[in-house]
Amino acid sequence: MDVTTLAVALIGVGGTMGGTLGGAVLSQRARRVELAEQTQRTQLEREQQRDERALQSKRDQYAQLNATARAYRVAAGDAVRATERGENLDARLLDTAREAWSELYAQAQMMLTKELLDITSELNQSLGLGCAVVKQLPHSTDRAAACRHAKAWFTGPLSDGVYLLRVALRHDLGVEVDADFEQTSRRIRDALSRAHADLARQLDAERRQITTP
Repeated sequence: MDVTTLAVALIGVGGTMGGTLGGAVLSQRARRVELAEQTQRTQLEREQQRDERALQSKRDQYAQLNATARAYRVAAGDAVRATERGENLDARLLDTAREAWSELYAQAQMMLTKELLDITSELNQSLGLGCAVVKQLPHSTDRAAACRHAKAWFTGPLSDGVYLLRVALRHDLGVEVDADFEQTSRRIRDALSRAHADLARQLDAERRQITTP
C-alpha cells in the first residue's frame, strides 16, 4: 500500500468516526434541549395549577364572607321583626350568625387588601352595633320607636354596607369592574359612617333612659 492510499484510508476512517461522534453529540444536545423544554412546560403547568387553586380558594373565601355578612344582617332583621310582633327573642340564631361572621372576619384580616379590609372592618363595626341594638330592644322604654329605628338601620345603611362588600369583592376578583367604584364606595361608606354615629347616639340615649331610676 502506498502512502497516498494509506492517507485516503485514514481520512475515510477519521471521517466515519467523526461523523459518528458528531451525530452522537448533536443527539445528546437535542435531548438536553428537549428535556429542558419539558421541564419548563411542567413548571409552567404547575405554576398555572397553583395560581388556579389560589384563585379558587380566594373566590371561596370571598363567597363565604359575603354569605355570612348577609346571613348576619338577615338574622338581626328577623329578630327585630319578632320583637316588634311581641315574640320572645331567640338570641341563639343571632349569636350563631354573629359567630360565623366573626370567624370569617378574623381570617379575612390576614388576606384582604387594605382597601377591602377597610370596607370589611367598617361593616364589622356596623354589624356589631346592629346586634347590640337588637339585644337592647326588649328593654327599650319605647319599644315601637326602637324597632322603627332598628328596621331603618337594617334595611337602609347596613343593607347598603353589605351590598358594598359584595361589589368590592367582585371588583377585586375582576368579575365586576366599575370605573366609578372608588366614588361609589366612598359615598356608601360615608353614609354608613354617619348613620352608624346617629344610631350609636340613639342607643346610648336609650341605655341611659333604661338605667335611670
